[in-house]
This record gives sequence, C-alpha cells and structure tokens, in this order.
Amino acid sequence: MASMLELKKITKRYGAFCANKEISLSIGEGEVYCLLGENGAGKSTLMNVLYGLTRPDDGDILMDGQKVAIRSPKDAIQHGIVMVHQHFMLIPALTVLENIVLATEEHKGVFVEKQQVSARIREISEKYGFRIDPEARVCDLSVGQQQRVEIVKAIYHQCRLLILDEPTAVLTPRETEELYAIIEQFKKEHKSVIFISHKLHEVMHISDRISVLRNGENVATLNKGDTNESELSAYMVGKPVDLAVEKANICPGEVVLKVGSLQVKSKKGNLAVKGLSLSVRSGEIYGIAGVDGNGQSELIQALTGLSRSESGSVQILANDTTNTAPGRVLSLGVSHIPEDRQHMGIAMNQSLMNNLILYDYRNPEYRKGCFLDWGKARRHAQHLVEKYRVKAPSLNQNISYLSGGNQQKAVVARELDKGPKLLLAVYPTRGVDIGAVEFIHKEIVKARDNGCAVLLVSSELDEILVLSDRIGVIYEGTIIGEMNREDATVEKIGMYMAGIADRTPEEKLEA
Repeated sequence: MASMLELKKITKRYGAFCANKEISLSIGEGEVYCLLGENGAGKSTLMNVLYGLTRPDDGDILMDGQKVAIRSPKDAIQHGIVMVHQHFMLIPALTVLENIVLATEEHKGVFVEKQQVSARIREISEKYGFRIDPEARVCDLSVGQQQRVEIVKAIYHQCRLLILDEPTAVLTPRETEELYAIIEQFKKEHKSVIFISHKLHEVMHISDRISVLRNGENVATLNKGDTNESELSAYMVGKPVDLAVEKANICPGEVVLKVGSLQVKSKKGNLAVKGLSLSVRSGEIYGIAGVDGNGQSELIQALTGLSRSESGSVQILANDTTNTAPGRVLSLGVSHIPEDRQHMGIAMNQSLMNNLILYDYRNPEYRKGCFLDWGKARRHAQHLVEKYRVKAPSLNQNISYLSGGNQQKAVVARELDKGPKLLLAVYPTRGVDIGAVEFIHKEIVKARDNGCAVLLVSSELDEILVLSDRIGVIYEGTIIGEMNREDATVEKIGMYMAGIADRTPEEKLEA
C-alpha cells in the first residue's frame, strides 16, 4: 500500500509537559487508520499539529514522500487534509450553502456563484447519499445531518485525507451505520481516513490499522486482524479493563422522582414528550433507552426547570416541581450531568478550578465571612481532579483547552461530589475513554448504593444494560415499554426502540 501521509518523530511540548513525544505514523492510500487513547493521551494535539492548528517543536510531516510545511488549516486543506471536529465548525443561523461558501474562495469580486456551489453540493450529496438541501439552515438539521455538511465541505475541498474526531459521539445507531458507508466509499476512491474514537467495538469494525497513544507516546501500532478489544483496552490504560460493574442487590426506598402524564413541546413547537409517566426510587437506577430525538432532551429540560411543560406533573421528594425554577430543583438535592457539556455543563471561558467549585460559592463550608475561602476551594478542586483523573496542566487552565473527555470528567466530578438524592445522568460517558467509562460507571453505582435515585439516559444499550435496575424505552415522547433488568434483552429493547409495542419480539419474529 502506497504511503500517503507520514508523521516522523512529532514532538510537542507545553512548558515542561510533553503532549506528543516522538510520535511516528504512516498512513496508506485508501486506509482507515484509527487513533485510540485515553483523554489527554495526545490524540488531539497530534491532529492539531497535522491540521496546522499548532506547530510541533520537532518532527516532520510528509505527503506522498515529500516534506511539507503545515502552518495553518489553509495549508492542510491545500494538501488535501480536512478535519471534522467533534464540535462542528458551522454557523447555525446560515444555510448549508452559505456555510460551505464561507469555507471556499470561489468568489467573483464580492459575488459568489451560488448556483455553481449549489449544484456541486447536490452532486456530492447524491453521490454519497447524504440527502442534504443546500438551502436548509444548519440550525434546523439533526446532528447527523450537520456532520454530513462538514463532510460535504471536506469533499468540496478535494479532500484526500479526512480526520474524524469522535465522529459517532452524537450519532444514532442508524446514523453511525450511514457514516460507515461513507467511509467505505472514501476507501473505494483511494482516499484515507484518520478515525479518532473511544469505542473499541467501532474501531474493530471500521479500521484497517490502529495506533494506541498513552501519555503522549505511541505504545502500539497493530493490524485490526492481529488484535482484539481486550488487548487494545489494556494498551490504552496500561492494565486490563473490566467494564462489568459489581452492584449490591437492589433495595429501593421511597419514590424520589415521580413524573405523571407529562407533555412538553420542542423548540419547534411540536409535542416532543407526550403523556410520559415514570417513577424512580432511592437506591435504584432507572435507565431510559431509545434513539436520540425521541423526547429525551425535552424530558430532562422539563425535569430540571430549563423548559416549561404543557401539562402533567413532576414531583421530587414529594415536592411539586412542575415548571419550577432550576435553582429550586437543585436545592432539593438534584445533580444533573447534561447531554451537551459545552453549552450546559461548563463555563467555557472559565478555568478548570472555577468550573469545579461552581457550587462552593454558596456553601458555608467554603466561606470566610462574606468571602470565598480560596485555599479550601482550591484543595477541594484538586481533590476532584485527582479522584476523577481529570488531566490538565493546572487548575488554572481554561477548561475550553481540555479535551472533550476531560471536560466531561470535570462535570461528572462536580455533580457526583454533591452527594445527590437524585442524579439525572444524561449520556454520562459520552466522549470519554474506556478507562474513564469504567470509573464513571462505578461512581454512578456507588451513588445508587448510597441511596441516590438515578435517572440514566443513554443511547448506548451496553451502558443501559450494565447499569440499570429497571429500564424504560422511550419512543416518540412516551415510555413505550418498561421492564426489570433481569427481563431485558437487546432484542426486546430493540423492538421497543423501533416502536413495536403491540407484540413480543418472539411474536414479531414469527410474523
């Protein structure tokens, strides 16, 4: 296989911290090359070097055997390298066409040949099966469609090497399969893909070769056929990983959360939650399974006071919290791990420390008279960093510069440290590495064993099955089926997720 890209002994330091240490990779034409590693292992830094977002201290980049200088994304694009970031670089208020035009230089004076661009977008969409309308506004598109817009941009730029950073983190299972089909089409055209992921099963599904980074070094490069998930996870964290979680026998207590016939509208004005009812007791984990977009977001927003419900009721510890303020919800001992950490979970322009001590400002334990006891607050923040293994150069580091996984661990640390009576855990392990998944799962179970009521929302069936004591499946805004964990199977849940509630899975198969 001809080598398209070579990275030779790439080294990048930030002061005394070495983010990349003499990393070498070689990627062939038509190859899917996966990068694995814990959060903070150096994956993002290495890709930022390749894409021209930062410059290496040492090392070389070669394209087709020739040394190239990549000092900016513009340089990378000129060499056929395009990166689709985990958090998309799109302007929501603009159309698909306008977003792509902004990323191109096809202008005539101050005018743009919109018809030409539109025709090219439609051509690309038809070839790859994207079904993208050039005139659609980005804010009206699903997350999966927005990702396709980013890929259309890449193809429009004559991309030869596509970098996908955690591309399935916010996709439904169907959208993930569609992405795999796009990648396979890329391979047929002798284009290459660098695929960054924490999900070992998808790495084993889509990759040709895999490199594992740990502590800034490339500790292993393997052909897919020569390895397995257990070996890869051990390379990632430096020890064997066991995702099985030991749980004490369930001893549920009083009802902590009770939702009755709740109806909530989406931002578009249609009913997203339709007469939904459920209850969660202390000492149990109630898992909500379902494909994204079936009312999960609107349900959680109503429970936390972030949006109003049209009808129905919400009770927390026998207190009526229907359409109450978020502050009152939190005061009842509620913790919330939100689905969108960057917009709802953290203050992006603040330091890691300030994000970790958000609740300490009002806690008398951390005050000296009218002022915050900064020394005590700093010690508390440092304790959380160490306990939850948040990797950062210092507590003063702006949290926006941390990897997505480390941002998530900071949110989880802050919310679980409160010792909540009710935990709303929405995609709690989204974008974190396998070692962190193991740790977060155990912390959630520990909270449950200490009497916390946990409402878990996840599109990962493995996560639902590992953690839940009871499972409800949401479909088109209502709980279409509910079962105890011992009665749950992937097939049964899958049938409910597809909206099939009138017959058992066995009856459906017979039909």
